[in-house]
Amino acid sequence: MAIEAPRRLVRALGESAPAGDDWLARLPGAAERAVARRGSTVERVQVPGGRSSLVLLVRRADGTPAVLKLAPPRARPGSERAALAHWGGLGAVQLLEPDAADPADTEEGVLLLERLHPDVSVRSLPEAKALLEAAGTLRRLWVEPPSGHAFETVAERTGRQATAMRAGADSAPDTAPLVDAALAAREELLSAPPDHRLLHGTFRQSKVLAGERMPWLAVGPDPVVGESAFDLARLVRDRVEDLIAAPSGPAITRRRIKRLAESLEVDQDRLRGWTLFRAVESGVRALRVGRPKDGELLLEFAGWL
Repeated sequence: MAIEAPRRLVRALGESAPAGDDWLARLPGAAERAVARRGSTVERVQVPGGRSSLVLLVRRADGTPAVLKLAPPRARPGSERAALAHWGGLGAVQLLEPDAADPADTEEGVLLLERLHPDVSVRSLPEAKALLEAAGTLRRLWVEPPSGHAFETVAERTGRQATAMRAGADSAPDTAPLVDAALAAREELLSAPPDHRLLHGTFRQSKVLAGERMPWLAVGPDPVVGESAFDLARLVRDRVEDLIAAPSGPAITRRRIKRLAESLEVDQDRLRGWTLFRAVESGVRALRVGRPKDGELLLEFAGWL
């Protein structure tokens, strides 16, 4: 079958593609080669799929179901591979070729993964149950990073983001007060981090899928090393559209911070600070790439913090 990137992926990668990047143009050929190297059969392309990778549902040569994932270099597939190998299937999807060393796979960002139920995430559960299951999954991922790891740190990642946020505030003065508050929170939080763990990096309800081996498993990490509150912060604003639409949205958000912090033994003020930083960073970035509705929602949410 002809392999084409879903429109969602094309649009998302187009927003962030560096000049001269031709990864999307090369993607169909790279996918066909990855399938052929394994003697696999493609069942379908996962649609709408993610915003940073192509996901193919395949059958391996022995008939077992699997997922073949291809991601561009800027999505750091090598870092994802290292994190999944370190977790070893505990709380996260299982990497099926942990020792794969094919240069073509490395160059083309290929990962072969355990097949979960791609259309069933914890987001399909009622709100309270979804938060409980997501938090329980996240707890299993917070482990000591491997010795001599090469993962990006929270300080490094947020440093790059802070630079872009300042530039965004210069071009959109209305965002400047929130950007200033978010950057001040970052400086304070980084001055005395309470723990040092391997984190998922982009954790939210839609990143937790139903499985056979375990009821719920995390997928799609962009791993980073740092304090747990940073990882939990993205979960606080899940279903942000519903929060903004609710008259009691600010009160719901405060209760959510308290509940998540207590259930995962994270300091509430630190969770609030990282939630502010990450919401403002995402909001400013959305405005910068031409998604004003998303940006305005995120910045309104950040204003509650």
